[in-house]
Amino acid sequence: MTSPTIIELKNIDPDDIGDVLQKAEKSFGFHFGDTELKDVKTFGELCDIITNKVQGDNSIDCTTQQAFYKLRDTIATTLHVNKSTLLTVDTRLRDLFPKKHRRQQIKAIESALGFQTKVLRPKHWIMTSLFLLLLASFVGLFFYWQTGLAGLTFSIAGFWLSDRLGNELDLTTVGELAEKFAREHYKQVRRNPATVNRTEIAKKVIELFMTDLDLEENVLTREATFE
Repeated sequence: MTSPTIIELKNIDPDDIGDVLQKAEKSFGFHFGDTELKDVKTFGELCDIITNKVQGDNSIDCTTQQAFYKLRDTIATTLHVNKSTLLTVDTRLRDLFPKKHRRQQIKAIESALGFQTKVLRPKHWIMTSLFLLLLASFVGLFFYWQTGLAGLTFSIAGFWLSDRLGNELDLTTVGELAEKFAREHYKQVRRNPATVNRTEIAKKVIELFMTDLDLEENVLTREATFE
C-alpha cells in the first residue's frame, strides 16, 4: 500500500500563496511593502515578518475563545437562541441554520458581525459538473468554437450563480466556525482590537496555509522553503 503524497510548501503555486498572504493582511490589519517579501526564503522568516507587522499592545488571551463568545452572542441575539443551554463549541451548524432559512439567517449573522462568514458553498456535484464542462469547452474551442464558447459562457455563469446561491454548510460545528473567524478575521473578533496575542500569530498563519492550500502542519516548519 503506497503512502499518500505529501504536498510541500515549495510546490505550491506562488499565486495561491499570494492569495493566502492577502487574507493574512486583511485578518491582521496590515499591508506588506512592495519589496518586503522579495528576500524571504523560509516559512519561519515569513511568520516573523507578519508577527512584527501586526500592531497592538500584547495581551496573553485566546483569540479563538473570544471569537466563539462573539459568535455565540451574535447567534443568540439574531436567532433568539438560549446561548447558555444551546450554544456550545459542539453545537451543529445545520441544527442552528435549517436549509429553508439558512441563507437569510447567515446574512443576518454577517450583518451583525460586520464581515462575511463565507461558510456556505454549492453542492460538490454541481461544482464538479461545472468544472468538467469548463474543461470540455476549452477542448471544444479547437473543434467547434461556437459550441466551445457557449460552454465556457454557461460554465462561468454557473460558477458565478452557484457561488451566490450555494446553501451547503462548509463546516460542521460552532467551534469550527469560531476557529475560522479567529484566523480570517483576527482583529475583528478580538474583544479589544487594539490588542494582539503575539504568541498566537504564527499559529494562525500556519492554520491559514493549512486550510487554504491543503498543507499538512508537519510540512510548515520554520525551515520550509518557498522554492
